[in-house]
Amino acid sequence: MKRNNLIKGFLYLGVVSLSIGCTNLDEEILDGVANNNTAGATIDVAGTLQSAIEGLRDFNGQGGVYAMDEMSTDAMVGPTRGGDWDDAGVWRQIHTHTWAPDHPEVRNAWNSLLSNAFKCNLVIENGGTAIQVAQARFLRAWYYYNVVDLFGQAPYRAAGSALTVDPQVWTRTEATDFVISELEAVLNTLPNRVTNQAFVINKDAARFLLAKAYLNKAVFKSTTAAGPYTFDAADMTKVVQNIDAITNTLAPSYWDNFKPTNNTSPEVIFSSVNNQGLDGGGMQSKWRMGAHYNQTPDGWNGFTTVAEYYNRFNAADTRAKFSTPAIITSFGNPVGFQVGQQFAPGGVTPLKDRNNNALFFTPALTLITSGVTLETAGIRGIKYIPDTGNLNVPDNDLVLMRYSDAILMKAEAIARGGSGSGAAAIMSSLALRVGVIPAASTLDGIYAERGRELWWEGWRRNDAIRFGRFLDVRSLKPYVSDAKYLLYPIPAEALFNANLKQNPGY
Repeated sequence: MKRNNLIKGFLYLGVVSLSIGCTNLDEEILDGVANNNTAGATIDVAGTLQSAIEGLRDFNGQGGVYAMDEMSTDAMVGPTRGGDWDDAGVWRQIHTHTWAPDHPEVRNAWNSLLSNAFKCNLVIENGGTAIQVAQARFLRAWYYYNVVDLFGQAPYRAAGSALTVDPQVWTRTEATDFVISELEAVLNTLPNRVTNQAFVINKDAARFLLAKAYLNKAVFKSTTAAGPYTFDAADMTKVVQNIDAITNTLAPSYWDNFKPTNNTSPEVIFSSVNNQGLDGGGMQSKWRMGAHYNQTPDGWNGFTTVAEYYNRFNAADTRAKFSTPAIITSFGNPVGFQVGQQFAPGGVTPLKDRNNNALFFTPALTLITSGVTLETAGIRGIKYIPDTGNLNVPDNDLVLMRYSDAILMKAEAIARGGSGSGAAAIMSSLALRVGVIPAASTLDGIYAERGRELWWEGWRRNDAIRFGRFLDVRSLKPYVSDAKYLLYPIPAEALFNANLKQNPGY
């Protein structure tokens, strides 16, 4: 493929070439890519679409979009441990809301989302089949949803525009409308979800994302990022209708969604597929980013949760801690949140840290740790059951959408005025599965339950903003944050596009 001025084309600007109406696939685009093989260009449509699908793995790992969604909240923190995990303070800045436009993880997220949207446009504008185009439009809506959520404004390049012209920029309202219209346009073209193949783009995934868009529409279309947010009853009813149309069910066990063979869970609506030993190496971060160097699997001794978050779980709640004989035999400790003395495989031999102190994870935590608890401060989280067949390149698929999230969205939409029923039954079904008393189907009860059900799955920031909790005082952030932190800054390198304006306050 021929690309001119690549950096200005999409790497830093996040330029994406698209027809705003997205209906005229014969129109030539001039963003470094020629349509219909003109000028000798050749587009590998299938390969480009596959690359855009593999871009979903960027929601994995420990940085980028994932850190911005989780570490900016009460759920996760990345403390500095002596010479480990300082990285010029980038992780502490996310948790304490002190980031700036030059933050590397902000830049990485911007570039990832928009370069993947760019790939979707190559498929849409260069002769993809009807199903390929529908899949690309869904993916583009997913990537743009996240741009809208994180950054507010979204750059795009209309079909036919020259690279010498700066990309245009949608407002948050315009980009939200675009995401909703795209999903509604392609929904019926997408296939039904196939059992054990949630990694195939499907109707239920589009319904889920539509429900997310309608649920957050009041936030995304607010005059200011800080609100107030007015949740329209008609939008909330759209949430209910989309969720009711989803064909998934809850899995018998919560942890069916996170085991190496989680593709078999009936609860997973959409995922990024991995194959043991072949791809998806980033999934190892799901156990390594918090695990200590001397544990099995060994880890990087980095990210933790805080005691106030952990303490919101009932002691009987199997979402917080899960064990089987096989897990103890292989790893020595339950999965979920790990606190207290840690053991070698078999669960009998106590482990020590690198300084020969007991490997005893403590709830007490500071942003910069030192002394005896240098390596052990903080409650660790292992959300996915490690794949004993290959710890480095495991078989666990990355879950992007789950039915439990969907029905919690329904309960919330009903609480916000949407037409529908069954909110209390939803809360009961989730509680019954994990052995606890149901939370109330009030907004406060639903927010608390979302924190327990969806811990470390990438939705906490989105939830906290919608419920008006994101800026609050919390552990290791003893102040109310400035409202500017409800949006991330536009990366400094992107601002050579004259149509992009820095978000307020930065």
